[in-house]
Amino acid sequence: MSPTGTTFMFSFIICTIGLIMYHTHLLSTLLCLEGMMLSIFMALTMLSLDLHTSSFILPLTVLTLSACEAGVGLALLVASARTHNTASLKNLNLLQC
Repeated sequence: MSPTGTTFMFSFIICTIGLIMYHTHLLSTLLCLEGMMLSIFMALTMLSLDLHTSSFILPLTVLTLSACEAGVGLALLVASARTHNTASLKNLNLLQC
């Protein structure tokens, strides 16, 4: 495996560990998810450059979905802060509408 591939794999693993360990606050959870998506985007971009293909459809699709995920996550953060006066995940009951 190339050094860049190893770097992206370790960054994904570090973000996953951060998501597992620091899942008490919604903002830290969203930041870990964004780090995971960014490492996937960079790995797909480097893969398409290494294969010498001119198709960047898959990395751009991942980047678009990552931006949509960030927008929805921030909207949920604002909504939970307004309704519950907190963004802590332990105080939210996710099964109740």
